[in-house]
Amino acid sequence: MSQFLKKMLGAAAGSLMISTAAIAQDDTIKVGILHSLSGTMAISETTLKDTMLMLIEEQNAKGGVMGKQLEAVVVDPASDWPLFAEKARELLTVSEVDVMFGCWTSVSRKSVLPVIEELNGLLFYPVQYEGEESSKNVFYTGAAPNQQAIPATDYYLEELGVEKFALLGTDYVYPRTTNNILESYLKDKGIAEEDIFVNYTPFGHSDWSKIVSDVVALGADGKKVGVISTINGDANIGFYKELAAQGISAEDIPVVAFSVGEEELSGLDTSNLVGHLAAWNYFQSADTDVNAEFIEKWKAFAGEDRVTNDPMEAHYIGFNMWVNAVEAAGTTDVDAVREAMWGQEFPNLTGGTAVMGTNHHLAKPVLIGEILEDGQFDIISETDPVPGDAWTDFLPESAVLKSDWKELECGMYNTDTETCVQLESNY
Repeated sequence: MSQFLKKMLGAAAGSLMISTAAIAQDDTIKVGILHSLSGTMAISETTLKDTMLMLIEEQNAKGGVMGKQLEAVVVDPASDWPLFAEKARELLTVSEVDVMFGCWTSVSRKSVLPVIEELNGLLFYPVQYEGEESSKNVFYTGAAPNQQAIPATDYYLEELGVEKFALLGTDYVYPRTTNNILESYLKDKGIAEEDIFVNYTPFGHSDWSKIVSDVVALGADGKKVGVISTINGDANIGFYKELAAQGISAEDIPVVAFSVGEEELSGLDTSNLVGHLAAWNYFQSADTDVNAEFIEKWKAFAGEDRVTNDPMEAHYIGFNMWVNAVEAAGTTDVDAVREAMWGQEFPNLTGGTAVMGTNHHLAKPVLIGEILEDGQFDIISETDPVPGDAWTDFLPESAVLKSDWKELECGMYNTDTETCVQLESNY
């Protein structure tokens, strides 16, 4: 055989291999899962990875999306915020995923943000957060402050008669921004600055004795004290244990948590936590047929002892909306899917319907639950669906901002100057 013929045959074989590889790659739709499976946030995020695997498996059993099977691509950013950016880049450039579901903390999301905006990726973010953001590359399926923090504060003021507030948070962007909003809101409501105690601790903090003592001292004058907790991850274990150690009941000093749900409570002795509160958009105890079906599927997939929680519902809603948007667009192209997401509706697990706004935030009900001895929540308050607000009305610099990716094509539109500005921290 001549050298020329060998080269021609070799080229043809190479072309065939490339073509086959391309076909194989096109044969699935890749879904990136970007959740910490180790480190301080694994207590919360591992469940969300499992949730996505269940949803993908269920969708594949229905025939996939556009006739293609979904392929999960799982990475572990290990509760390391810069590593989230690296893993996001890896998912988009090496694995070539069509969409990502992931992050928990805002610092992890903000680490990922410049990467997905540079590469035009798509992220579904399932956890309550501080707002003050609207990226065209992110759909925020967790609660904004007006869907969690503000209603919980109103409950304290109107229902429990709380007069002094301890704002306790983990030291990163979500607690600091949320508490900044709440301080402004409380002062507008007539709460004096000296009646607001703010404290931040690092991730994984374990010695809570002095902080809890300081909270107790806040009520030395007889005024009722309430704790608003933006403590994240496994630091919650030590915090609640110290409350019990100092004999503090929910009647004495109620705690409303924004990052503690059924999953976190499943690792605690809840006997001394009965009556403390959490504010979410979903609780496992929601009495609906669709929730009962979801719980049954989850336990069959993950184990009878596993519980459901709010960020799981957010992934459930976001994933199904994404599936419907892809089907409607007829493609996984990010820009086409993004436009097809606007106005998407999907039944939530509490009995209503979630709607995706053009500001990339969901409309969802606000629920307040009281901790029971079995680690579940008694739902004591529920609102009609509340549209998520990307920019709070309670900070002067944000009150003039609006997000509308459909009509204004802008996530940070200044209504005073009628100009679209870029959020510098995103780049």
